[in-house]
Amino acid sequence: MWLFLTRRFRMWVILTVLAPVVITVLRKLGQALEKRTGPSAISNGLLKAGDLGEKARVKLGGKRRR
Repeated sequence: MWLFLTRRFRMWVILTVLAPVVITVLRKLGQALEKRTGPSAISNGLLKAGDLGEKARVKLGGKRRR
């Protein structure tokens, strides 16, 4: 089915649905890992990846989530 969607619509779906989900999952994983084992390189990397996605979303015209 994915094949029959236009390229523009597929990109829209990825940017509006999948990107925010991935950002949220990265941030939640980083917070859970940090809560469980304390700050580490992996938890810091996950949190930074979530923050980077959030900054990109805000820069492109979205509202900041809390």
